Amino acid sequence: MIGNIGNAEKAEILMQALPYIKKYHKQTVVIKYGGNAMTDENIKKMVMGDLVLLRQIGVNVVLVHGGGPEINDALKKMNIETEFVGGLRKTGADAISVVQMVLAGKVNKDLVNLIELCGGQAVGLCGIDGRMIEADFENKELGFVGRITNVNPKPVLDMLEAGFIPVVASVGCDKKGNVYNINADTVAARLAAELKAMSLINLSDVPGLLRDKNDPSTLIKEVNVSETLKLMNEGIISGGMIPKVKCCVEAIRRGVKQVFIIDGTVEHAILVEMMNDEGVGTMFH
Repeated sequence: MIGNIGNAEKAEILMQALPYIKKYHKQTVVIKYGGNAMTDENIKKMVMGDLVLLRQIGVNVVLVHGGGPEINDALKKMNIETEFVGGLRKTGADAISVVQMVLAGKVNKDLVNLIELCGGQAVGLCGIDGRMIEADFENKELGFVGRITNVNPKPVLDMLEAGFIPVVASVGCDKKGNVYNINADTVAARLAAELKAMSLINLSDVPGLLRDKNDPSTLIKEVNVSETLKLMNEGIISGGMIPKVKCCVEAIRRGVKQVFIIDGTVEHAILVEMMNDEGVGTMFH
């Protein structure tokens, strides 16, 4: 820990970080946060503290979040059954009200509150605000699961201009007023592209892409998007990692310069990834 080292060592760490601080100054970085990486309160506070630090050194930070575990808990308490098809939650009329309440209400405002407790300024948004995320039915059999049809980044840009960290919940709407549950990876990828972000960082609970899913030492540090289909055919990208990687590829092809999948449960993983050539996860380019 930095508190246990001398002043000279602290200064050296800061000097080593200087080129990276210059690199990211006034650039936009979108952080996708969700799932099991959000369940540990101490790690969550550390992540929010890292975002505040990045904002203080001039990085335009945007946080996009899901909240699957919280939605599961709320649906269970309300005796609403949950069913997943192809990794997507079937979301009926009763369930979408709960999803909106949990994501745009409790989870979103808890993260805003935590960022402000860490010394930052944040504003909670969701895709409904300013019709930021317009959507349509992904598949009517899935209910109110959304496929993004349009992204309006102005609400986020306005908040960045005002000095806030925008915290975006992954729900959207259509022109008829229907609300949709949208995969947070998809929202983060599309929003990062519209914001012309320098980087998109996906915080997961795995180290990144592993050649052997049971061996962290087999981490693949860099992937060209042209290689992803081959990795899927080889089974290296499989299961729940497939839609996540597809969103990474989509972001790159829409103009985001670098996309990362990193283990959000590792201490200060975002800072290590951004302020170090080595990094801690998988980078797509």
